[in-house]
Amino acid sequence: MGLQLAWNNEQEELSISEELISTLELLLQKAGEVEGVADGEVALTFVDDKQIHELNKEYRGIDRPTDVLSFAMNEFTDEELDIVYELEENEELTDMPDMLGDIIISVNRAQAQSEEYGHSLEREIGFLFVHGFLHLLGYDHQDKDSEAEMMGKQEAVLAEVGLTR
Repeated sequence: MGLQLAWNNEQEELSISEELISTLELLLQKAGEVEGVADGEVALTFVDDKQIHELNKEYRGIDRPTDVLSFAMNEFTDEELDIVYELEENEELTDMPDMLGDIIISVNRAQAQSEEYGHSLEREIGFLFVHGFLHLLGYDHQDKDSEAEMMGKQEAVLAEVGLTR
C-alpha cells in the first residue's frame, strides 16, 4: 500500500502547487525508507499564523505562532485503543492505511524563515514537513544529542531530493 499523503489547504497566503505536493510526497517516501516505515497515511494541513497560533495555544499552552505542529496518532488512550481494535476486526476497513498523524505548517512562518535562512520556500516547507514526520515517529529535540540526530536525518532526506541550502 505504501506511505500516502493527504493534504488540505486552509490558508489564502500561498498557492499550493502540484509540484510542491509532488516534492512532499517524494520526501515522505524517502523519509519512510530511512526510518523503515513502509505503510501509513500522513495528513498535512497548510494554515496561516493566526490558525497555528490558536492550535499552539490550545494544545501546547504556548501563546504564539510556530512553524510546524505534529500530532501523532500512536499515542492512544485505553478508550481509543478499544475503538482501534474494533476497527481492525471489521474486514471492510483492512484496506485503509494506518493513520500516522497530522502535520500542520504555517505558510507565514515558512515564508519568513526561508527568507531569514536564505533558501527557497520549497526547501523550508520540505524541511518543516520532514521535521513534522519525524515527530510523528517519536523523535524529539529536547537536548543537543537528540536535536543533532533529528537535524542530521532531516538534512539527509532533503539532500536526497535536492532541497539543499
